Amino acid sequence: MTNGFTPSPLFERVERARRRKHKFKDTHITLAHGSGGKAMHELVEGLFLEYLRNPLLEMLEDQAVFEVGKTNGATSASGNIDERNSTRLAYTTDSYVVTPIFFPGGDIGRLAVSGTVNDLAMSGARPLYLSAGFILEEGFAVEDLKRILASMRAAAEEANVQIVTGDTKVVQKGSADKIFINTSGIGVFESLVHISDARAQVGDQVILSGSLGDHGTTIMIARGELELETDIASDTAPLNLLVREMLDEASRLAAGDAIHCLRDPTRGGLATTLNEIALSSEVCIQIDEERIPVREEVKGACEILGLDPLYVANEGKLLAIVSPEIAEPLVARMKENVYGREACIIGEVKAEPQGIVAMRTGFGGTRIVDMLVGEQLPRIC
Repeated sequence: MTNGFTPSPLFERVERARRRKHKFKDTHITLAHGSGGKAMHELVEGLFLEYLRNPLLEMLEDQAVFEVGKTNGATSASGNIDERNSTRLAYTTDSYVVTPIFFPGGDIGRLAVSGTVNDLAMSGARPLYLSAGFILEEGFAVEDLKRILASMRAAAEEANVQIVTGDTKVVQKGSADKIFINTSGIGVFESLVHISDARAQVGDQVILSGSLGDHGTTIMIARGELELETDIASDTAPLNLLVREMLDEASRLAAGDAIHCLRDPTRGGLATTLNEIALSSEVCIQIDEERIPVREEVKGACEILGLDPLYVANEGKLLAIVSPEIAEPLVARMKENVYGREACIIGEVKAEPQGIVAMRTGFGGTRIVDMLVGEQLPRIC
């Protein structure tokens, strides 16, 4: 045990996989290193993890999960946690550099609050408190800052969280792009759930809460690079209440630990997120192209832009991998929530080939769905 953390079999499996990664060989940072795809994974695992390695960081989840509490009197000298008096928490942080900062369906403020709330919720924790750090460029309009702050307040109220601390820095004009926001958050576990990328099991069903690609497509169109007239809007939303209802449904079905993986497929999209889970769990994930919901407007825009919706960012959707016996009732419960009305089962977990995502196509064949290579949409969140 180190600082109250005891490595689990899941951790040990993930650790072995991480240590097999090659060292980071690039000499300069490119936009691809922030894409959420292979280049970013190489940066994180080959550089950041190499220098900052510790048992919690080694898991490389979207949040760290740990216990804090009173030390056991018999072992207090070593700092070991007495589980009878401990509290299990989740902690996460993220930075938002989206351009444009205002877009149909949201803005950088709603995005920052929702994204951090969602990263906490995907661990099964109940989000409680957030911090907010602002880097403002000299000359930034105060009216725009007011609009962003109002949006953050509304998103926090919707998610039932509070922004309790923060920081502000102002840099010279040209040293930033209007406004960058960093949000961190902490949440508490109220049940004994164990949700992780490393917990997908053979036979599990893959559930998607709604249509793909709305956010990334909206951002690209909002940049004005193409003159497209569409009704597409970002799906940016806090999903913690939807997750709470899913956990409640699993508990009602006497299957409280049957939700194995939860992720919000942001940078790199659904394809990259599924690949991360397949690698961590050492399984094959097979999805069905005809079951994956994508709005016709998004399909059309992606064709014009040369994008694949599987790799486009989402900011208000979640992916769940669950035991087969609860999949159907869980989808029915999700459909009762405004952010889960389009929920559906899109695939299942297979044993082989390990670490691979495969998709049954509409033509009856099967193709490999790899992790995002390069950068598809920079400055997307």
